[in-house]
Amino acid sequence: MAQAFAQLGSEVFLVEAEHGILPREDRDAADVVQKAITRSGVTLLCCGKSLQIKNDGGIRLTVESHGREYDEPIDKLLVSVGRAPNVENLNLESVGVDYDKKGVKVNQRMQTTNPRIYAAGDICSPYQFTHAADFMARIVIQNALFIGRKKSRSLVIPWCTYTSPEIAHVGLYEEEARKQGIEVGTFVQEFRDVDRAILDGEDAGFVKVHVKKGTDKIIGATIVAGHAGDMISEITLAMTHELGLKWIGSTIHPYPTLAEAIRKLGDQYNRLRVTPFVKWLLGKWLAWTR
Repeated sequence: MAQAFAQLGSEVFLVEAEHGILPREDRDAADVVQKAITRSGVTLLCCGKSLQIKNDGGIRLTVESHGREYDEPIDKLLVSVGRAPNVENLNLESVGVDYDKKGVKVNQRMQTTNPRIYAAGDICSPYQFTHAADFMARIVIQNALFIGRKKSRSLVIPWCTYTSPEIAHVGLYEEEARKQGIEVGTFVQEFRDVDRAILDGEDAGFVKVHVKKGTDKIIGATIVAGHAGDMISEITLAMTHELGLKWIGSTIHPYPTLAEAIRKLGDQYNRLRVTPFVKWLLGKWLAWTR
């Protein structure tokens, strides 16, 4: 919203309690977007302390950012604090449905603590996205109406932050993988080396894919680009059906397109398979066949 209002011509101050922006996203990706919103005219006041809003004949914002005091007159204030579940006055206690301040509690089959009542969507999911709610509802239909055994942990859920450029992500971040004891290998393709991005003048950004170390199994990916939300689906498809990077590398992509960056990651992985010993064998083979 800060970037959108700045692009529409407003003078915008963005106050962030932490350093930088988008603290949940890949840091390299967030840095690309931070530079973009600054170019759009947003004044970023990160590590904001002692924030106060005063109204003494006019609204003023005062805040400390990186040791500097700001006292700015403002017209409007947008407070972004997230959403709260709407569970009041539903009388859930009377039907044995447990809930807390985060929402209704469900198991992997989307059942509440009353096994005859199911829930789906923002009310019970940490992924508060329309597309996630859609597929959770499909699980509910299969399990509730057709005695299915579908579980929510089988879902591979991508998401997109609609800044300019966009950030799209699916799976685990590198730090999350390490906390789970998964050793990772990381492949990065910068858009500055992708011809379509250069032609479009939008070469800031990259595709980053994490694989289980020693394999091509994709465990997470982040894309920062103008249409990252459209591009992440290819990687989501690969993860859902356990297709590794080598399969992406062997799939023809149209040239020139931004999606070619994903195919190039497959090439990067395949090049790693050519070890010194394999090179030696190839050299011997070519020498003998000539």
